Amino acid sequence: MLAPVGLRVAGPDREEDWMSEDLAGCTAVVTGGASGIGAACATRLAAGGASVVVADINFGAAEAVAARLGGRAFEVDLAADFDAAALAGQADILVNCAGLQHVAPVHEFPPDKFRLLLAIMLEAPFRLAQAALPHMYAGGFGRIVNISSVHGLRASPYKAAYVAAKHGLEGLSKVIALEGGEHGVTSNTVCPAYVRTPLVEKQIADQARIHGISEERVVTDIMLTEPAIKRLIEPEEVAELVAFLCSSPASFANGSSWVLDGGWSAR
Repeated sequence: MLAPVGLRVAGPDREEDWMSEDLAGCTAVVTGGASGIGAACATRLAAGGASVVVADINFGAAEAVAARLGGRAFEVDLAADFDAAALAGQADILVNCAGLQHVAPVHEFPPDKFRLLLAIMLEAPFRLAQAALPHMYAGGFGRIVNISSVHGLRASPYKAAYVAAKHGLEGLSKVIALEGGEHGVTSNTVCPAYVRTPLVEKQIADQARIHGISEERVVTDIMLTEPAIKRLIEPEEVAELVAFLCSSPASFANGSSWVLDGGWSAR
């Protein structure tokens, strides 16, 4: 039986890292793979043996990540009428990671921004899963991991579209889990608090503007008030959990929200 991904087993003379074999032969598609959590997930899955497709609207950055990993870059605008089958039709692993944020009170929230966030973070994961599932069902194996957020479980002011999209993603993931389980396909979400990514860095500036406070106070007085662990999460920490959920030892992990929020939702 395969050891859990990342487990280091001590032998008489050395430790053996099992992560390099568990995903061999799998094709993993990671959206938003050019930076942040997506790039960390692509890197970690490639280290686990997967052949990685790095999908992003920023093709140059996607190419750079893919070249480093020996993978393939795929340019895609998830808010447009993209070819979901061309991207995910042969995926054994699908990590829906692409995301964006817009911060504004509900009464001032631009409707076009609301639609954009839902298109990228809810409709696109649906379309990609829809394209991937026939191949996964035929092979009797599939892993879908949706990068949600603590805001898929909790709400915060000024984030109507983001919270709505992530709550919807939680529901979509559970439906896929119920339908896919008998076919060897699992679907889970990962729900981190604030991760050290370009998306969060932009949020810091936006929150400072809206609240009329410094960016330093945004981190200490807003982002880190709820977690018991007072720091931002590193993208690599999220990627480790994603890799586990894609592994053989996680075959019974299905339909769950895996929380990395430092204790936020324990309140």
